[in-house]
Amino acid sequence: VHLHNHSEFSLLDGLSKIKDIVARAKELGMKAIAITDHGNMYGTIKFYKECLDQGIKPIIGCEIYVSRRSRHDKEAGVDADSNHLILLAKNNLGYKNLMKIISIANLEGYYYKPRTDMELLKEHHEGLICLSACVNGYVSEPLLQNQEETAEKRAHTLSEIFGKDNFYLEIQKHLDVEKQD
Repeated sequence: VHLHNHSEFSLLDGLSKIKDIVARAKELGMKAIAITDHGNMYGTIKFYKECLDQGIKPIIGCEIYVSRRSRHDKEAGVDADSNHLILLAKNNLGYKNLMKIISIANLEGYYYKPRTDMELLKEHHEGLICLSACVNGYVSEPLLQNQEETAEKRAHTLSEIFGKDNFYLEIQKHLDVEKQD
């Protein structure tokens, strides 16, 4: 089951059409598939309906942006960069919390991108599963700078917030992306 997928609703990042994603999952014999567009949930309803139409279990999620400091900090040259995390709703409460996180990230944290922070994740973590995300993830990015202690501390923080059974390190293998080999 693929748990990290971007559709055409992942603005400037995704290309795959929802119907094609679901059809390919079915073709490969997958029983479920997730949608995790960047910073938004615009395609969620379309994805959910398409999965049901094709007999696939929909997993609703989002690849969120985590601010380096607080979501309220918006200092030029300091707060434009953010890290990624994948959040997946494991139940209705998780879906509601995911919508809250995304909405607040857009309303309060928007600075180049809709950003969240640890405070918001602590408030609305129930019902969510967290994956460490890609090479620009909250945990993996320090590893690229040989900051293993920072990466370990961040992983521990996420495990404390979401619970040990709800936080997973994501492993990706992209042969054409140098940093991910």
